[in-house]
Amino acid sequence: MALVGATLLCCGGSAAAQTADIASRTVLKVCADPSDLPFSDEKKEGFENKIAELMGASLGVKVEYTWFPQIIGFVRNTLAVYRCDLVMGTVAGDEIMTTTNPYYFTTYVMVYRSDKRLVIEDMRDPLLKSLRLGVVSATPPADLLVSHDLMARTKPYPLTVDTRVESPTHQMVLDVMSGAIDVGFLWGPIAGYYKEHDKLPLTLVPLADEPGAPRMKYHIAMGVRANEPEWRRRINAVILKQQPQITAILRDYGVPLLNEQGQLADP
Repeated sequence: MALVGATLLCCGGSAAAQTADIASRTVLKVCADPSDLPFSDEKKEGFENKIAELMGASLGVKVEYTWFPQIIGFVRNTLAVYRCDLVMGTVAGDEIMTTTNPYYFTTYVMVYRSDKRLVIEDMRDPLLKSLRLGVVSATPPADLLVSHDLMARTKPYPLTVDTRVESPTHQMVLDVMSGAIDVGFLWGPIAGYYKEHDKLPLTLVPLADEPGAPRMKYHIAMGVRANEPEWRRRINAVILKQQPQITAILRDYGVPLLNEQGQLADP
């Protein structure tokens, strides 16, 4: 998922040429990570792959991928140089891409074993000061842990790895299950995926936004080039048309979905 950056996208070309190019597209060219479940992989098993197929079918074209690891330079080496035309998941309002209308709203979460009889409602719970915690370094929940003086009890997991051979987020979930840590702080779609996919007894608690800390809740959209407003309009129209099916795919993958009040949405 495109949460890391690149340089600003190039512009240029006449509006007429851009419109003609968009109208003649016979393929939906998607920029994606080849090893980034639950979002995408080369086997096309991620939920962004499934949504891309839905988008392609609605546009009446086949889907092709440009694979590139989700690291710094992802956009610069894919979308910006016209190797592909759509990034399936990025924060709405991303500064390095023009974004479509959001197609889901989700959050970072606390995750712990349901069968340990823990009841933790928020970061102010004093119980956290007696538990073993885990967080991916340099992600927004790490700031919350610092502000609540909990980092001394927290195991850090690396943010940047070769996803072909390592998965710190999966390791965190495994550590929660084994008891190596009691509570993990993790991006909700990842925690929800492992809960659903592996049928794990996990409780997910959405993290609340707090003054002075990075936000925990994000609207997720698709990314396009800034100089293609007509393409953006076409993608927005498909999102609107296919929103119920998109939401169903997200729920199948266990993504915790929020309503506009920031609360977990009813199934």
